[in-house]
Amino acid sequence: MSFPPEWPADPGVAEFDALQEAPARWIEGVSALGARYSIAPAVPAGEGTVLVALLGRELVIKLYPPFLRDHFAFERAMLAHLHGRLSLPTPRLVDSAEQAGWPFLVMTQLPGTPLDRVWPSLQQAERCDVLRSLGRLAAEVHTLPLGPMPDLASRWADFLQGQRERCHQRQQRTGLPAHLLAQLAPFLEGPVPEGPDVILTGEYTPFNLLHQYGGLSAMFDFGDGLVGPREYDLLGPLCFLAAGDAQCIDAFFDGYHGRPFDRRQREPLLRLLLLHRYSHLKAQIALPGWQAAPDFPALAALIWP
Repeated sequence: MSFPPEWPADPGVAEFDALQEAPARWIEGVSALGARYSIAPAVPAGEGTVLVALLGRELVIKLYPPFLRDHFAFERAMLAHLHGRLSLPTPRLVDSAEQAGWPFLVMTQLPGTPLDRVWPSLQQAERCDVLRSLGRLAAEVHTLPLGPMPDLASRWADFLQGQRERCHQRQQRTGLPAHLLAQLAPFLEGPVPEGPDVILTGEYTPFNLLHQYGGLSAMFDFGDGLVGPREYDLLGPLCFLAAGDAQCIDAFFDGYHGRPFDRRQREPLLRLLLLHRYSHLKAQIALPGWQAAPDFPALAALIWP
């Protein structure tokens, strides 16, 4: 089986983005792939960096463009490395294969509702409970042996250097306020968090966590993971879920290591946020009015009071 003729054989990033945003163009081809594993037709699922579809209620198929083959390899290894080793379920790998140069994974589908849909309706105590559980989950992953993951990820120093070189352009494109953009270069000269290498899932955001029966029920999506300092992984919950809320911040760290957040780490964390693979402060900081902060130290104190 070959892909429909409108599918590019080896797309660039812009060409793939255009394809991804038009599910009618790709769902037939993914359904044909999925027919090997399920009689259910493929249904597009969510927004992300690859093509994702549900196969009935049991399976998920993820198709990666050729230029994200490294993400495919990392996620395939992560699914095997994490499955059954955490207090929260992660998908079980069913198969990995390739079609016309496009690698794909088939994995089990897990029950629950994406946390981002549930979060607005949760009360403060429920939010703190979720963040405490999330802290425990991150700590579990960070204590696992590295296994094969370092061989499948960019070296942390190389990754960080590349992010530094592209940071100004990215922050300008994603709408960092002009007065902060003017202060970006000197601020980035300061320290970023350092420490022993751990497995970084790239997740712990509300879009890749499932919620059911009053608590977290599953975690998924590991293609953009890395190996490096643990603080990189803490940015998701600390921005999307806890920004501006000291009680939520401390609940996360209570789950993570049983101690309150060390506020001396605010500015190094903000530098790491600016250097994040998907840094986009307008989308990541769930805190109205943050753009009015006069400088980065004030912004760090606003995000993490």
